[in-house]
Amino acid sequence: MRRVTLVCTLLLPLLAAGCGDDDPIINTPITPSPSVTDTFTGTLTPSGATSHPFPVSSIIGGTVTATLKTVSPDGEAVVGMYLGIWNGTGCSVVVANDRAIVSTTILGTATAIGTLCVRIYDIGTLVAPQDYEIEVVHP
Repeated sequence: MRRVTLVCTLLLPLLAAGCGDDDPIINTPITPSPSVTDTFTGTLTPSGATSHPFPVSSIIGGTVTATLKTVSPDGEAVVGMYLGIWNGTGCSVVVANDRAIVSTTILGTATAIGTLCVRIYDIGTLVAPQDYEIEVVHP
C-alpha cells in the first residue's frame, strides 16, 4: 500500500504541471484583399510587343488572371501573351502562352506585394497592326 501511495505522490505533481494557465492561442484570420480589375488597351504592330505593369498590394498574394478580351480588326489573330515580374524597365516572363487568341486566359499566383506585368507580342503572324484589350484580375 505504501508503494501505491508513494507512486501516486510522485506522479500527482507531474500530472498537475501539465494543467497550467497557458495562454490560449488566438487565431486571427487574414482577410484577403478584394480583387482589382485592370484593363489594358493598345495597338500591337507586326514584330512588336507591349508590356503593362500593375501593382499587387495584398500581403498574402492570390490568384492573377490575364484574359485577352479583344483583337481587331482580325478577331482570329494569334499572338503571344505572358504574365511576368516587372523589374522597373521590362517584364520578365513567368507564365506564357505563345498561341493566344481572343478569350485565352493565363493563370498565375502572386505571393507577395510587388509589381507584376502582362505582355502581348507578335509571334510572327501579324501582317497589320491590331488593337487589343487585356483584362487582368489580381489581388
